[in-house]
Amino acid sequence: MKIIHVAGTKGKGSTCTFTEAILRNCGFRTGLFTSPHLIDIRERFRLDGVDICEKKFLAYFWWCWDRLKEKCSDDIPMPTLFRFLALLAFKIFAAEQVDVAIMEVGLGGKFDATNVVQTPVVCGIASLGYDHMEILGNTLGAIAGEKAGIFKKGVPAFTVPQPEEAMQVLKEKASQLDVPLQVANPLDSKLLNGLHLGLVGDHQYVNAGLAIKLCSTWLQRTGHLEADFMDQTSSLPRQFINGLTTATLQGRAQIIPDPSFDIESPGDLVFYLDGAHSPESMEVCANWFSLAIKDDRQQSCSSNQEHDNSRTSNELAPLNPGKTSGKDSAQILLFNCMSVRDPQLLFPRLVKTCVGHGINFNKALFVPNMSLYTKVGSSTSLPPTDSVVDLSWQLTLQRVWENIICGERGYNNNADLVSVENKDHTETIVKSCENSMVFSSLPLAIKWLRDAAKHNKSVRLQVLVTGSLHMVGDVIKLLRK
Repeated sequence: MKIIHVAGTKGKGSTCTFTEAILRNCGFRTGLFTSPHLIDIRERFRLDGVDICEKKFLAYFWWCWDRLKEKCSDDIPMPTLFRFLALLAFKIFAAEQVDVAIMEVGLGGKFDATNVVQTPVVCGIASLGYDHMEILGNTLGAIAGEKAGIFKKGVPAFTVPQPEEAMQVLKEKASQLDVPLQVANPLDSKLLNGLHLGLVGDHQYVNAGLAIKLCSTWLQRTGHLEADFMDQTSSLPRQFINGLTTATLQGRAQIIPDPSFDIESPGDLVFYLDGAHSPESMEVCANWFSLAIKDDRQQSCSSNQEHDNSRTSNELAPLNPGKTSGKDSAQILLFNCMSVRDPQLLFPRLVKTCVGHGINFNKALFVPNMSLYTKVGSSTSLPPTDSVVDLSWQLTLQRVWENIICGERGYNNNADLVSVENKDHTETIVKSCENSMVFSSLPLAIKWLRDAAKHNKSVRLQVLVTGSLHMVGDVIKLLRK
């Protein structure tokens, strides 16, 4: 088993996905360990592009657990969750005899559990930005130093174009370890022969360029000299193109029409899912969402010549929906993030980028994550809808949002309490301001969106779900019900 090791604060998951897809299309048996999962923990372990099956996962899980449990004591406790999962990944990939294992760093690099690998074939560092600063440091230089911890003496490494502060640290760390560090240029879209990357967004060409270098180096260093494309600039092999154009990654730049609507009203409620949670990735997410909305409007205009907004109800009238040829459209933000993140950094990047494209959010909905834990092969455990939920963080997010949107008008402290009817009873569970609402649970927010779409037949609701990969996974699970 030959290993490719990838770190980064943004884009590492996409880079790993492209890398796995390319090498799988080259005919190799692949294993991919990625983080985090959205719905089922088995998503972290992929064999030949597919999540490991439940039977195998449980067998390997208990094999590792029982042997660790035998050795643990007060002085040597059981490993933490991610360390256990990393160990489990190594066990699975070794037992399954994969040709190549692509290991995605969980956090940082230097002290990450995946960094027990002493002789990877090649290392890669995706785009760096301000994320996990409470652990990695408050400067790009400090963050780059942590990421460079995956460098190994004499092992080739690649990175993408980085801010100068980060790039300087990467070069210094590489020089100290005699690491031949090279910068991978973004993929030229012309090399795809008219096809499109499997992962959406202009930023994915940066991740694809890094993946190509990682794969080419792996092929070269493992003796597949006939597949050495290190200097390929005019064309790409068919296997590379197939991998790049068929790669899939759930919860990143993913568009899902709400399946609860019948065939007569498709697209009345559409969810745009992206797990961005750093200032840099938030800007990338906003750019993707805005362009997707523009594409939707253009398609509507080309397929519909007449417009009728006479059925817009009072509930959505204040949203001032944007016009399309077929229907009005209203953009809504569905958001949550970890309390260690700073909404004062996240929201401005999101709003400014969208406004730059002429996209304005009509409403922002703030919710807590609903997942408590995930059992293998079963639904995510959900809290009771009538349980007491601490919404202090969501109210903080709302306050920051209102300040940004309203500017000098500030936050409306006289927020209204709104009742939403459940199947069994009605509860006062919503705090509503001029530009935003706080819901006590994600299912109630989804219900509000569905009710709004059903009561406003002439309005297409386009909901950007972002800020948390956990919440993105929760939304996907709810939509599948």
